[in-house]
Amino acid sequence: MFALWLHAQTVPRTAEQNSVTADNAIPAKKISPPPPGHRFADGRTYVYSVEWRMFTAGTARVNMEPAGASKRVIAIEDSAGLVDVIYKIHDRFEALFDPRTFCSLHISKHSEEGSRKRQTEIAFDYARGKSVLDEKNLKTGELKHVENDIPLCVTDLLSVFYYIASLPLQPGDTYTFAVNDGGKTSEIAARVEAREQVNVPAGTFQTVRVEAEPVTGLLKGKAKVWVWFDADAEHAPVQIRSKLKWGTLLFKLQRR
Repeated sequence: MFALWLHAQTVPRTAEQNSVTADNAIPAKKISPPPPGHRFADGRTYVYSVEWRMFTAGTARVNMEPAGASKRVIAIEDSAGLVDVIYKIHDRFEALFDPRTFCSLHISKHSEEGSRKRQTEIAFDYARGKSVLDEKNLKTGELKHVENDIPLCVTDLLSVFYYIASLPLQPGDTYTFAVNDGGKTSEIAARVEAREQVNVPAGTFQTVRVEAEPVTGLLKGKAKVWVWFDADAEHAPVQIRSKLKWGTLLFKLQRR
């Protein structure tokens, strides 16, 4: 659920699609390393409720922990209520990234969605400029192997929230960067829209609202996500709204 806003594979970029018109946009595909003194949210767990069409759709737990010289982000998502009856979901995602650069290193996914059960491993081979996806259908045993070109540094659908949180997030700024989930690399534009007070079960927060959307790929013009980051130094995602063709998911922070 947490990554459904950009779950489909994307198509190759064109020169025209690589441009972002905002005057203060950071150059496309650039992923900036953490600023000096940046404090990662090691040991911090964010627990969200997930709403879909006014129904409680499930819960999501996200946390970060050290993994040797890397950082590991873990997200566990479970459906609930009516959604659990109609389309049961139990997903576990793990993402490893280099804390010196924010470049993703590896993704591991265990997905149980309806009748589908899959185990997916994605490695980022920067020496060869490739993402390498190996997936097993846990019901049929079918294997899938896919390789796609990647630039010098990409982030992933899970680590990207921590990457955006590391940025200054001043209203009016626009950042573009590369995201890969094992398919074609997508370019994402994140626009810092405004400061806003929001109320969620975890409390009332002064936040910075960021809109992110694909500017290349199959979901260009078809998917958007808004993230309300706490305005403090941690920039915790307090609320997330993901808009897709089939509906809108709303994540609200329960506790941290």
